[in-house]
Amino acid sequence: MKLYKAKDPGSPLVILHTFEDEGARVLESVRSLTDRDFSLAVISDIDWNRDLSPWPAKAVFKGEPDFEGRANEHLADLTVSVIPEILSSLPARPVSIYIAGYSLAGLFALYSLYECDIFDGAASCSGSLWYPNFTSFAMTHRINAQRVYLSLGSKESRTKNPVMATVENNTGVIYRHLKDKGLATVFELNEGGHFTEPVLRTARGIVWLINKAGGKP
Repeated sequence: MKLYKAKDPGSPLVILHTFEDEGARVLESVRSLTDRDFSLAVISDIDWNRDLSPWPAKAVFKGEPDFEGRANEHLADLTVSVIPEILSSLPARPVSIYIAGYSLAGLFALYSLYECDIFDGAASCSGSLWYPNFTSFAMTHRINAQRVYLSLGSKESRTKNPVMATVENNTGVIYRHLKDKGLATVFELNEGGHFTEPVLRTARGIVWLINKAGGKP
């Protein structure tokens, strides 16, 4: 875990899961888009298919490992050990604590809002909301936050994989459901596919969250 501390005490804190330790590039991109100060905790040393999947599911591509569904174990480690350690190292408690991620980490970020109440909001950037049964889960469980940022590439649903092809419809269904519940939420559709500008897309989600930190939903 790498922690980039804000200069101003009490600035919002963002927990970000990354695949290839691109936290520094995300931080730079956020700073190019806003002057709002924030702390960024980057977590990369995890097994994505194991630690970020909410429940067991079969792999969507041949030759890849199945999803083990141990997100709750990882979330428990975050809330009991990692985040308290981060907070103890900051000069003041953050005005807000957010969680963000791209792809499967975006799914985990949104899932976390249903499973704990430590986060004030999440950014699910090109989130894997095609994940089996996640839409029904989101529609039938209580969310413990007031801010949710969702994004997707305009070409992400154009795939021959029948599971992943549901991603745009599922994201739209969840977005409308959260909006109807009165949450501050947005769904941005970006140009391109899943691998188009992931750093910039992640930064946009974080900017949306921290620019609202400490204010009303």
